[in-house]
Amino acid sequence: MPLEAGLLEILACPACHAPLNDASTADTPELICTSKDCGLAYPVRDGIPVLLVDEARRPA
Repeated sequence: MPLEAGLLEILACPACHAPLNDASTADTPELICTSKDCGLAYPVRDGIPVLLVDEARRPA
């Protein structure tokens, strides 16, 4: 289930405050930080972004 466009516009990375991009795939729904220095990937569970740094992963 994709996030609403209005919601995505106001969300920011909790670690560096950069905007987030929806990089969801069929098996991995997630939001990716757009900062080159940060780049954390935050999971989306049941259509709800989990914006906790402890839950984020570093993309390979």
